[in-house]
Amino acid sequence: MRRILALGSTVTTVALGLALIASPAIAQAKPNTNAAVKVKVTVQGPDGLLFTGKVKTKGHDVTTATGGTHKCDGTNGGANPSKVPTPTAALDDAAEKKGFTWDGAWYASFDDFSVDTIKNVSGGGSAYWSIAVNGTPTPVGGCQFKLSAGDQVSFTWTSF
Repeated sequence: MRRILALGSTVTTVALGLALIASPAIAQAKPNTNAAVKVKVTVQGPDGLLFTGKVKTKGHDVTTATGGTHKCDGTNGGANPSKVPTPTAALDDAAEKKGFTWDGAWYASFDDFSVDTIKNVSGGGSAYWSIAVNGTPTPVGGCQFKLSAGDQVSFTWTSF
């Protein structure tokens, strides 16, 4: 009897192994939604073009002198379920790679930065930096909007 159980156990183990090999994986890998994408970033100041160029970007932590370090990866405010490339992260990457500065305050209530100064041009009390993607103002903050490859990201100095 003991020998029959041992043989049955071996057959069961082999059958289970074959079933696992033949069946599709139960837990599949999550797609990388935060893969770097190439976008065009344009910064238009009150007196003309301050920057234009293509950058590779993905959602990441951003640090500003005024706002400190915070995530800027599309999960801000629950806007996206996983990390994605964002306009403010693209601005941050462009500034780092192309050697210019920007600054912005952090607003915990919005879970986002405001872009206050780019290349020493500030919005101040009479203007602000508006964010648009493909010519349309973003309906959410710059750390919440999901970018796709080829998007045109614009930061435009806009007076009230």
